[in-house]
Amino acid sequence: MRSLYTSPLMAPEGGGGMPTNIDTLCINTIRTLSMDAVQKANSGHPGTPMALAPVGYALWRDVLNYDPAEPLWPNRDRFVLSVGHASMLLYSLIYLAGIRDVRPGGVTNDRPALTLEDLEQFRQLDSLTPGHPEYHHTAGVETTTGPLGQGCGNSVGMAIAEKWLAERYNRPGFKLFDHHVYTLCGDGDNMEGVASEAASIAGHLRLGNLTWIYDSNHISIEGSTNIAFTESVHKRFEAYGWHVLELKDANDTGDLRRLLAEAKAETSRPTLIIVHSIIGWGAPHLAGTAEAHGSPLGVEEIRETKKFYGWPEDKSFYVPEGVPEHFRAGIATRGAAASKAWNELFAAYRAKYPAEASQLDHIFAGTLPEGWDSDIPVFDADAKGVASRASSGKVLNTIARNYPWMIGGSADLSPSTKTHLTFEGAGDFQPPQWGGTYGGRNLHFGVREHAMGSISNGLALYGIRAYCSGFLIFSDYMKPPIRLSALMKLPVTYIFTHDSIGVGEDGPTHQPIEQLAQLRATPGVTVLRPADANEVAEAWRTLVQITDRPSVLALSRQNLPTICRKTYAPASGLAKGAYVLADAEGRPDVILMATGSEVGLIIKAEEKLKAEGIKVRLVSMPSWDLFEAQPRSYRDSVLPPDITARVAVEQAAQLGWDRYTGLAGETIVMHGFGASAPAAELEVKFGFTVDAVVAAARRQAGK
Repeated sequence: MRSLYTSPLMAPEGGGGMPTNIDTLCINTIRTLSMDAVQKANSGHPGTPMALAPVGYALWRDVLNYDPAEPLWPNRDRFVLSVGHASMLLYSLIYLAGIRDVRPGGVTNDRPALTLEDLEQFRQLDSLTPGHPEYHHTAGVETTTGPLGQGCGNSVGMAIAEKWLAERYNRPGFKLFDHHVYTLCGDGDNMEGVASEAASIAGHLRLGNLTWIYDSNHISIEGSTNIAFTESVHKRFEAYGWHVLELKDANDTGDLRRLLAEAKAETSRPTLIIVHSIIGWGAPHLAGTAEAHGSPLGVEEIRETKKFYGWPEDKSFYVPEGVPEHFRAGIATRGAAASKAWNELFAAYRAKYPAEASQLDHIFAGTLPEGWDSDIPVFDADAKGVASRASSGKVLNTIARNYPWMIGGSADLSPSTKTHLTFEGAGDFQPPQWGGTYGGRNLHFGVREHAMGSISNGLALYGIRAYCSGFLIFSDYMKPPIRLSALMKLPVTYIFTHDSIGVGEDGPTHQPIEQLAQLRATPGVTVLRPADANEVAEAWRTLVQITDRPSVLALSRQNLPTICRKTYAPASGLAKGAYVLADAEGRPDVILMATGSEVGLIIKAEEKLKAEGIKVRLVSMPSWDLFEAQPRSYRDSVLPPDITARVAVEQAAQLGWDRYTGLAGETIVMHGFGASAPAAELEVKFGFTVDAVVAAARRQAGK
């Protein structure tokens, strides 16, 4: 069995006393803070912070270009803890680095991001040290990581963002963007498909500004990784096109610094540094075991571990004198000089390139450029109409042309999702070897939906207005990043087309049914399913102004009639989520409501019902969450509580519609999966016909 001590630096010093080497003191401070916090909370993951304390220490103190006094400095190196369960490692580093607190609005408060008392409140209600790091909650946390692999995907988005900003805004003598992105990942990350997707595209894009540090400790929750994970990660990443290095001993900080320098010098490929570590390093009975992964070590094991470190056995949350000062003498001194030089450079840049500097101000602040909506088209009434995916493509191009940092793409589907930017100068984000530039605004994610979502989150974390697209059915592959967009309040736009059984012949595997309900159920996500081209235009106008949450656009494959807005209400009603499209004279006998393609159906039904003398109110409901955000008075004006005769029509699952129809109302919805046939035949088969709507309306009206 390998000795716990494989580096002279890490060996305990004679006599059982405290180590005198200041680096050892700092590293063991990180270890013991992590052990103590997990033990006090009686919950958490101590083993990885104990193993990787030397790695975190060497990277942060001696390499990371980061100013703790200015945590939002734009050209700072980014550190992503993809192994989010090892949060106490990050919290200890934030504390020792002396990062200042940042609250909404970007104001740096004159208080530390984390105090020792905050570490003692690990995993407690309303603490600044939750179980997994949370963006916007704790200063120094660059992204919310929890589900394994997500941080890996985010870091690829960050590396793309840095490349894009450098290509677009750097000028001769003004290298504003030249920072590096570091990610700490583990065996679990490298087992997750999203990390593989992200690594594949990073290798293709030749992102030389990206380094993943892979903690290869060969332990998972169920035991040794030999039970499930025996491939050569080294060879796999070489096949992806990565530069692969290995650190034989996680405790060898000197060799790690050498490898980090080599990684940064390799500018044409991303780098993977495989770090061989012992989980729970120093614990006499639990080191190298699965038991050290996700549970407190226990009082006696901690006591013996501290003895092994030469640490006071009776002290908890102990920080030896001089440790924070030594830590900050590295990162803070280096970072302060770098950020000061950058601020001076940016001031000179502003004087010479005021237009570009103004754009960067918007990017850093998350604000919109003037005139972004000046060219949004208005569509003429047209019975034949246009697919909402096609009208969306037109609107997207007009907005993006006036919104220079709006970039995005699709999972190999832009010809179908109509998300390719076609105006002059848009270009493709590709390395020169593949015929593009790093300043291109069209991203090609390949058939990698999961990574596409997590990469888009990484882009948004830089202030870039990111969008991505695919078929609505494949939102299933993107649930984790969409959820994390919402958790982080990132304004990523998810464009999903082929939104119903209107997909037709591709059949039930490609026809979304439950996806709208799932997306609507996700807190903090605005879902919009527009009914025609003008609702599409208003949907874009609305969602671009939403800067604190992601938006989902559900768009049709098939043509939708463009509603005559001289006869029917303006599409601007979309901004309130639902609106009265047409109304009867006097009190309505029945309310017909629908979203997307089915609005055209209830319009046809209303014409027939009107001829029969039945008074109908038509309601278009493109966004439930926007409607729910309106005052009760407005909601009641659209759906009066005393009118209980209601019919809802949507080619999707029923779940949720009873909120609007009530128990007495009716729904014409999907009750199972679709079928493979032309769309017109499917509408008849599943009851989406004028006659079916008319019959339901008659029953509701008692006629």
